[in-house]
Amino acid sequence: MKVSDKLKQAEDSKQPYFSFEYFPPKTEQGLANLYDRIERMARLGPVFVAVTWGAGGATAQRTLELCSACQGVFGVETVMHLTCTNMDVAQVDAALEGAKAAGIQNILALRGDPPRDAEYWTACEGGFSHAVDLVRYIREKYGSYFCVGVAGYPEGHIESTDADQDFEYFVAKVEAGADFVVSQLAYDADVFIQWEKRVRARGITVPVVAGVLPVQSYQSFRRLVFLTKVAVPESLRERLEEAKSNDQAVKDLGVEHAVAMVRQLQAAGVRGVHLTTLNLENSVQRVLDALGMGESAGAGAGMALPGRAMTSTGAMASTGAMTSTAERRVWDDFPNGRWGDARSPAFGSADAYGAMLKFDAQGAARVWGRPCTLDDVSELFARYVTGEIASLPWSDEPLRAETERIGEELARVNRLGFWTLASQPALDGVASADATHGWGPRGGYVYQKAFVECFVAGAKFGSFLSRLQSSASRVTYYAANRQGDFLTNAHAGEGTALTWGVFPGRAVVQPTLIDKISFLAWRAEAFQTWREWAAMFAHDSKEACFLRETADECWLVNVVDNDYKQADAIWDLFQ
Repeated sequence: MKVSDKLKQAEDSKQPYFSFEYFPPKTEQGLANLYDRIERMARLGPVFVAVTWGAGGATAQRTLELCSACQGVFGVETVMHLTCTNMDVAQVDAALEGAKAAGIQNILALRGDPPRDAEYWTACEGGFSHAVDLVRYIREKYGSYFCVGVAGYPEGHIESTDADQDFEYFVAKVEAGADFVVSQLAYDADVFIQWEKRVRARGITVPVVAGVLPVQSYQSFRRLVFLTKVAVPESLRERLEEAKSNDQAVKDLGVEHAVAMVRQLQAAGVRGVHLTTLNLENSVQRVLDALGMGESAGAGAGMALPGRAMTSTGAMASTGAMTSTAERRVWDDFPNGRWGDARSPAFGSADAYGAMLKFDAQGAARVWGRPCTLDDVSELFARYVTGEIASLPWSDEPLRAETERIGEELARVNRLGFWTLASQPALDGVASADATHGWGPRGGYVYQKAFVECFVAGAKFGSFLSRLQSSASRVTYYAANRQGDFLTNAHAGEGTALTWGVFPGRAVVQPTLIDKISFLAWRAEAFQTWREWAAMFAHDSKEACFLRETADECWLVNVVDNDYKQADAIWDLFQ
């Protein structure tokens, strides 16, 4: 059934309705667990679910696989995102034919992010430069078979410098043949309400669903605002700033604000909301429960994070300690992005490094210079960890406050040629309320092992590996290069906890860990960022050649010092 028809039925009922959005997980275990999660969330009664599409078709196969399961197995009308950037006609047709074969009639036509390895926007065969081109092509090639949705931007597209022109671009997309609109997320209900009034005043009558994203964590929220420039009410910003060291309080605020925002939208006559889940379940469930929308899939929200039981495929088991739906809803409720549990559907959602370089060529050269030697790279990383520059190709934000404790050592090792991507100091029973290092509920204590993840130039790697091997009784390491070679002293199938917390009345919580799966899930992206950086320069330039050569020769290494009682011992390895 076409989503436009379902949306019309929902609007005619005069009742509030909702939809969900998911993204393809990075790991097989994450996908298996997402199926388990979607099965439960489907019982809540979403009008549709949507699945995102990676830039240039990077997640094409997994997106289609996930869409097929939602549509065919779980029986939920499914919208497949489709971006046209860096997609030629053959790729677009393959995606659309795959959707047809899976019984999917609904497409959200998007421009998408800029392509990797490209400095400028270029139109592929067929002129797919913008979403309107994709809408027109689908209508010309497939007629009315597909129900086509487009994105709306209540605050204007982030790249737009002219709000009125941006609105005209939106109108053109609808007039090209769109059947419904899903808006970009907003944190200020008034922004959406006024924009929707403008849409209706223009004579647009297709359904418009408001995008809502409950705040899941302070860091993911901070990064989202940094990248999208979405407006945030000052009251919400201040309350999140006050609660930022209490993960549960942040999540509670996110639910509270989302509930208030949806109620304000409903009071203004907006019935439909599109909930971006980030592949997490509990906050969305709590929002719907508070609004009286959809039946609860389990008894109570349940804030505890119980132990995890896994099947042989990596899916959550429903036996042993993981018996209630409430428990299965929250086992990964505090994801930690790059360093979360690779079995979680949300693994990597919060702060993936290298997701896409945000500078143009001129901006990159101005901030990161024109590196031609290893010393140039070392100095660049050192300037970043000392706060002289605010970003790197692998990190679009300044370092967090907790790294100040190890700032001098970070500067030293980066100047020695160990280019750090991530790190943390050892902690031994710091109060969970600590403003810098605390997290989780109040009244607890948090612990963490010192770790460093860095690139190591090929010429230095051999001696560094020898030191790691000599310290194998204390240190766990993972190392890989761009060609796919992999080395570790970790036991097969076992992970290493990096951070854990002990809280009153709760099981020990381990939100941060590293294992082979999570390490390798990011290897390709880490090395790809070198190539993206190189693409900022002319292909045959000295800088581009140097960066590509460095990517081919260096190793990505993660080092964990398991003796958290010896806070500074890890730095002896970096010589």
